[in-house]
Amino acid sequence: MDRITRRGGDRILLDTLMTESSFYRLGRLAGAKARKVQWMWSSLTGNDEAAIQAEYGVGREMATVVQSRSGVEADPELQRLLDDTRERLAAVVRNKQHRFAVGLLGDDQPTAYALPGGFIFVTKALTDLCDRDSDELAFVIGHEMAHVIRRHAINRVLRQAAFAAASMAAPGRGTIGPWLRKVGVEWLERAYSHEQEFEADDLGVLLTRAAGFDTAGAVRLFERLRSLEAEPETSGLGTYLSTHPPVTERIERLQRAASHPAS
Repeated sequence: MDRITRRGGDRILLDTLMTESSFYRLGRLAGAKARKVQWMWSSLTGNDEAAIQAEYGVGREMATVVQSRSGVEADPELQRLLDDTRERLAAVVRNKQHRFAVGLLGDDQPTAYALPGGFIFVTKALTDLCDRDSDELAFVIGHEMAHVIRRHAINRVLRQAAFAAASMAAPGRGTIGPWLRKVGVEWLERAYSHEQEFEADDLGVLLTRAAGFDTAGAVRLFERLRSLEAEPETSGLGTYLSTHPPVTERIERLQRAASHPAS
């Protein structure tokens, strides 16, 4: 029989195991507070390998929705550049259990974002803003990879109360797509916390340096963004500039990181 335990005003459902799947158990906690869902996700997925596999299932389904909503940009030459850049960066990631894929979207707004499990999307507008510079694109991709590695991507999803644990019950089995369609893929373009963005900048610089790219590319990109701050609407950067950390502050941090290589 199930039994209910109360602690500190919270109600936690303790079920007998009806399945060996930890995701089923997580799903039974639907309605729990977002922070509790995050804690359960971490504890029930177990080790890194299981967690990464679970995140991949979540991200794969989300990626299908993104591609259907935004449309994939057909540009074989540019896609090869993104793939080559991604391969070089992935080669220096310590945990080889992580998998990464970079998709090219045709959105007008210059942006990039990462889904759980290593699915990264870059818009054609952003590659144009970078003038297809490999060093600048390397930082963009490295920054998004950092959000996956540091688990910012999955934690952002888990914090959504509407999503909650029920949608995590069976990653990759049709439970996540309806939620993302409802909230809209635009939600993915919103910034993480400033602390997480800075952390992704720092790790992005480390990855680009380790992969043999010029870390000055990151500074060039943000200096270009700073020059466009005066015309955010015409440049398509209004949302980005209003939700991300101040560009000037990010440039200063990146300049310090570029001038003081890790030993």
